[in-house]
Amino acid sequence: MDSLYSITREAHHREGGQQTASQSMVDRKQSFVDGPRKATNPDRRSSGADRRPSYVQAGGGGGGGGGGYGFSHDHHPPQISKTIQQLPDKILLHAFSYLKQRDLCRLAHVCKKWRLLAYDGRLWTRVSLRPEYGGLYVMSPDSLMSIISVRFGSTLQYLELSAELITPAVLHEVANRCPNLKNLILDFSNAMQLHDFNDLNAFPCNLRNLTICLSEVIFMEGFMRKVYQSLSSVEVLHLIGTFELGDDEEEEVYEVINIGKIKAHTPNLRIVNFYGISFVDDSHLELLSSNCIHLECLALNYCLRVKGAAFKTLIQRCKKLKTLLLQHCGLEDQHMKPVEWEASRVHELDLSSTELSSDCLMDMLLRSNGFTYLGLAHCEFFDDKILEEMIKKGKLDHIRAIDLSHTVSLTENAIYQFLAQRGRSLEGLMVCGKPKLTEQFFLNIIPFVKKIRILGCGTANGWFLRMSTRIHIDQIVICLAQHCPKLQRLEVQWDPDTIRYSDNSSKFIDQLRSVLHRMKSPSIRSVTLSDGEYFEMVKSNFERADRTTVVRATTNYTTSLVSLLSCYKDLLFN
Repeated sequence: MDSLYSITREAHHREGGQQTASQSMVDRKQSFVDGPRKATNPDRRSSGADRRPSYVQAGGGGGGGGGGYGFSHDHHPPQISKTIQQLPDKILLHAFSYLKQRDLCRLAHVCKKWRLLAYDGRLWTRVSLRPEYGGLYVMSPDSLMSIISVRFGSTLQYLELSAELITPAVLHEVANRCPNLKNLILDFSNAMQLHDFNDLNAFPCNLRNLTICLSEVIFMEGFMRKVYQSLSSVEVLHLIGTFELGDDEEEEVYEVINIGKIKAHTPNLRIVNFYGISFVDDSHLELLSSNCIHLECLALNYCLRVKGAAFKTLIQRCKKLKTLLLQHCGLEDQHMKPVEWEASRVHELDLSSTELSSDCLMDMLLRSNGFTYLGLAHCEFFDDKILEEMIKKGKLDHIRAIDLSHTVSLTENAIYQFLAQRGRSLEGLMVCGKPKLTEQFFLNIIPFVKKIRILGCGTANGWFLRMSTRIHIDQIVICLAQHCPKLQRLEVQWDPDTIRYSDNSSKFIDQLRSVLHRMKSPSIRSVTLSDGEYFEMVKSNFERADRTTVVRATTNYTTSLVSLLSCYKDLLFN
């Protein structure tokens, strides 16, 4: 349609120009004799002849002959419209780079030119073949083989494969055709049985990041013994368990993968993430520490059998360890106290949802060498005395992110004193689930946290104590807009019955967006609210500004501080 419109418009313009050329010459001669003509019909559209140079009277006072005329260049040549087919390939390729790969597959059916561009290797550096996580659906391994031979090549750097597509032939083809593949995700979590890997004789050998999603019942040794020799280059290892799929009933736990053998063949590991693996315990950490001298980050979130008995050896052997994430582990005082925390380099620590006593927390936190990241959410025994001693001894002098959510033993005054002294360096703060932290508290502390990028506040409906007062959310939003130009993520957990807002709330949200834009700060990425009238109002406000994904509900999204970890990008897994 664009092309047809362009051709019709240009033909009409040429025809109109030919018809009025002679009349234009007559009009020009007459204007030199009689002076400028008056328009007889000002509402009439200008024809081709009307777009000639106009002569207007210049100078003062004049009568007919002595006045003189000035020449005004108000002639604008017609603009030649271009269709999308006339854009250079480089521009089209850049535009296509913003599309999902499903959309690229549809574009390939438009024409031959678009097919070549849509299947350009530069648009296929990252490929996911797990449809349940937004990836492409491939019917069978044979279909994938033909796709690899045509579309994959040296530009492929990231690949996700579901269990039914993980076959010896597919892995062999990927190893041969994709020498620059650095990130590989193998998802066996929903598999009922494995393919026969006895014929597997090739596996990508230049991997930097390897992620294996484990199954509860499928033993991986038949597959792993064929790939051990290809893992020497791996620096980042993710083993993802099935904690989120489990239930409360006691079931027999199987060690479905041999961590000891993996450790023996991966001497260059820097980042290790064992997430929600039911069989991992301290004996596996003991094995891991014996061959991982380059280890910098160890994440054991939701590994319930980890008690801490191996941490003393781990700290002694892994001198480069700086990040230790132990959320919801089964840590015990008797194992954590003997660890030589004063000799460690750990400055990013997460103890959320652990049951360590007040004495143990006091001992290990005060013997550490200071923190830049500290997670203490749901730590029942973290109290005012521990926080005050940490401030006094300088353990929080360089703190960048801290999570104090649901710390029932920590008072409002202790948190206020901490933020008044150390808030200026904070980029992330979570203080959710604290019923006594009301509107006035946040109005007082927000000016202290001017560098804040992530903020979580409020008490969810039904948690511990109901709020006795209502929260005027508009005042908090205005205060954030005035003092926190770097704010990127905000979570407000107060329920609709607690939040109070005025008819001008929409204007306050506008102010927040406009201030952030005027300060040239990173635009706000997420605002998480409890579902209700205020949520709908804020959501519609951002949608009017074409920011449809910013506002989210607490029922399906949770704000976290993990993006402020130094190794955050390596800890990401899908």
